[in-house]
Amino acid sequence: MSFGYQVLGFGAGGVKGPVSLEYIVLAGGGAGGGRGGSSTGQGGGGGGAGGYINSYASECSGAKSATAATICMVRGQQYTITVGGGGAQSAYQGGSGVASSIVQSCESVNISGVGGGGGGTHSQGGANGGSGGGGGHTTGGTEAGCGTANQGTNGKGGGEGGGGGGAGCTACTVSGGDGLTSCITAAAVVRGGGGGSKGGCGAPQGGNGGGGNGSGNSGNANAGTPNLGAGGGGTGGHASNNDSGAGGTGAVILRMLTACTSGSTTGCPCSSTSGASTILVYNGTGSYTA
Repeated sequence: MSFGYQVLGFGAGGVKGPVSLEYIVLAGGGAGGGRGGSSTGQGGGGGGAGGYINSYASECSGAKSATAATICMVRGQQYTITVGGGGAQSAYQGGSGVASSIVQSCESVNISGVGGGGGGTHSQGGANGGSGGGGGHTTGGTEAGCGTANQGTNGKGGGEGGGGGGAGCTACTVSGGDGLTSCITAAAVVRGGGGGSKGGCGAPQGGNGGGGNGSGNSGNANAGTPNLGAGGGGTGGHASNNDSGAGGTGAVILRMLTACTSGSTTGCPCSSTSGASTILVYNGTGSYTA
């Protein structure tokens, strides 16, 4: 019986000494805002994407900021991996996402992505977060949630409800902001799209990178895509479901030279190789021992 504890066979007995670790830490996305329990003309803003921190190659972190520093892992030390959940759907203010992190207290390592801000309900602003949630119906542009520096962007406010901020781009009026593309897993994947708002006619689009669509005046909001840290869509109008779209769960991705991968894991990450590197994708909480 393994009890969820796995010893990696790659590079066992190979290179000794510190291990250079590249990573993406992606927090859970915020949920969209709900109708607010009153008029069918009212509705919520889109949820913001979870905070996005990337140290791989020369790729950007959130809001197209600089590449984060790599971690110099110490042999024998355990690094705790936490993967944040998405914000809870709601008929009112959307729930904010939960932080994701890599932590090793003895070595003062604490890489933490902030959960995405929930979308506002009618006449309420979006919440601050990794990326900010969009404001609800009738709120002004100053009432959208703000993103966290080097992790995400701001949401939008006003009119028919504003879109949630994406990891890469601020929301475009009612549509969610786009996320960021990374090749850390070898394939190019876009993560961290913001959620679309309730909007007016038609269903405002979620941002590229898994953002959930808003309901428009007659549809239902969509959740953010799991493990992409995406924001959920806002709902309102004549939608049959008062609840907004939930935020998508986050992820933590580790990449290191295979020759240096002689440690062990918990939490059952998905393991793969690309060239001389091993990649571990955590879609749930676990650990890595260098």
